[in-house]
Amino acid sequence: MNYEASSVMNTAVVSVAPEATLGEVVELLAEHKISGVPVVDADNKAVGVITETDIVVFASDLHVVPLIATSGWISPYMDVTELTKFKKGFALLANTKVEKVMSKKPVTVPEDMYVYQIAKRMKKKDVNRVLVVDKEGKVVGIIARADLVNFLAKWKR
Repeated sequence: MNYEASSVMNTAVVSVAPEATLGEVVELLAEHKISGVPVVDADNKAVGVITETDIVVFASDLHVVPLIATSGWISPYMDVTELTKFKKGFALLANTKVEKVMSKKPVTVPEDMYVYQIAKRMKKKDVNRVLVVDKEGKVVGIIARADLVNFLAKWKR
């Protein structure tokens, strides 16, 4: 029996607009215990995806928080005047627009694509999630790796 995307997808999609800030995204990710969200336009069409990885890479590339040692701790020997740089780094990160950091080519699948095809596409594109879109290209669901694993666990029973 072949199962389609619509039988596996999560329809309670948390999404953001390109104009949202990374600060808003970080709060959404933490609140919903998820690792990424679709970026959609006013018509609910996917224009990108923003993930924890995108945010961490962006922060690292810009050296937004230069005072954190490789251990992950703030050095106890740092000059107190350096705290201003630390605060500015976090402010810069929090106020950056999603459109500047997001992956601009979201991987989408139609509602009627079979689950095994979705798994193949995720592997080929090396992504952790795909956006499920209707015939007009509007986001109607999301399938993450965990959704596929849960599906397989239930299907085996």
